[in-house]
Parts: sequence; structure tokens; C-alpha cells
Amino acid sequence: MILLLGRWDWGGNLVIDSSHAVADDDQAAIGRLVDDQDDDDNSAWSASFATDSHSTAVQLAYEEYVEAEGTRVIDQAHRVEPAPA
Repeated sequence: MILLLGRWDWGGNLVIDSSHAVADDDQAAIGRLVDDQDDDDNSAWSASFATDSHSTAVQLAYEEYVEAEGTRVIDQAHRVEPAPA
């Protein structure tokens, strides 16, 4: 499973800050990573995806969270550019 951590920017774009491979059933690890995320401005975002590929997770995040809004995913972790579905 890939856990993406990021934030929403002022323009409504989803900015991916980091990506973590975690075991599917390791809720403790997921909880620690999410709890350690900086959220001083209340814009933090996190989601896990049932894939072992960062690029697939970014594509799924785009399709699920931003495509319908007309905004973008900006991947600062690995610079993956999602494709419109």
C-alpha cells in the first residue's frame, strides 16, 4: 500500500509532499506518519491506495480528489504528472 501525504494549496491544488510504502494492515505505522504530518494551517491531506506504485497512487489521487474540481496534483515527492482520465 502507498500512503501519500500532502496539503491543499491556496488555489485548491493537491500538493503531494511525501510517499510511503506501508504494509496493508499496519495501521499503527499509518497513524504515526499521519500524526507527524505538519498541519499548522489545517490544510493537511493524506490517503492510502492499494498499490505498490507511487505513480499509480498519484494517478488515483488525481482521479478521486481533484479531477472533477478542475485543479491539479503537484507531486513534490517524485515529480509524477498524472494524466487526465
